[in-house]
Amino acid sequence: MEARVEPEQDWTVVLRRQAARIVAGQAEGGYTDAFEIICCDCGDDPRLDYDEVSPELQRIRGPYPIALGVTAYGKHLGRHHRRHAVPGPRRPDHDAG
Repeated sequence: MEARVEPEQDWTVVLRRQAARIVAGQAEGGYTDAFEIICCDCGDDPRLDYDEVSPELQRIRGPYPIALGVTAYGKHLGRHHRRHAVPGPRRPDHDAG
């Protein structure tokens, strides 16, 4: 089975099985038992190998065992939702007056 990642896909964050290595944008040598978070919103590129991304993106990527990866993925999504949240309408201040 070949996992192919196309830049035009409609996702920005994914938890995926970590490839043994990535060459020319494709997984090569199979996959490890670890999982990684790829976040295009943070500037990551799924075609790059772990060693080709910045230390900051490496911290986001992991690697994680599956259970911890799912937890980290949820927390990472939560950070983006808080960052992009639109403030709701202000309530009137009942103490003023």
